[in-house]
Amino acid sequence: MSRRDRKLRPNAAPAYRTASRLLFRFPLGRRTVIARQTVIEPGGTSGWHYHDGTLLVLVTRGTLDHPGPDCVPVTYRRGRIFREPSGPTHPHVARNLGPTPVTLFVLYLTPTNSPLSHHIPPPNCADK
Repeated sequence: MSRRDRKLRPNAAPAYRTASRLLFRFPLGRRTVIARQTVIEPGGTSGWHYHDGTLLVLVTRGTLDHPGPDCVPVTYRRGRIFREPSGPTHPHVARNLGPTPVTLFVLYLTPTNSPLSHHIPPPNCADK
């Protein structure tokens, strides 16, 4: 991996005030294992989305707001590891409602050649 690949790069819209960098990627059978670091600045959001594969997420800085399809508030603080299940029945959004950046390390176990995420419209219960 080149030095250029290690730089944090802004995430595509509808993400806002977020940036990520690839740490590693390798094939594993019919899946791909990917590790990324993501930083969500104060007021930033991933936008509503879901994943084709399962993710393991470690919060290393800040406090992450992470509601699911029912819009019930879920908060993960520094040091917390959580699992994001796959599929369109598990949409969610990652937001930083706090005053300091949120840093995440994310391990993706995803079907080969699938996108990292699929963006969707917010559910009816979401703040517009």
